[in-house]
Amino acid sequence: MRRNNRHPFRAMALMSAILTQLAGCTLFGIFCGNWLDKRLGFEPLFLVVGLLIGLAAGVFAVQRTVRQYFSGD
Repeated sequence: MRRNNRHPFRAMALMSAILTQLAGCTLFGIFCGNWLDKRLGFEPLFLVVGLLIGLAAGVFAVQRTVRQYFSGD
């Protein structure tokens, strides 16, 4: 990262984007898994699967965001 790209507001925006993406994807996976469990009757199965898929999607989104931030786009 270049020296002139270091702005405190850009860093705060990056941190809030990371938090939002990771927490949002994880919570979405949990809620979808819980909904499927109640609908289909498999109590903890889809909750755990939804949690893992949400975490994976969140990590992928965070990785893409951080790459864009440091590439200077």
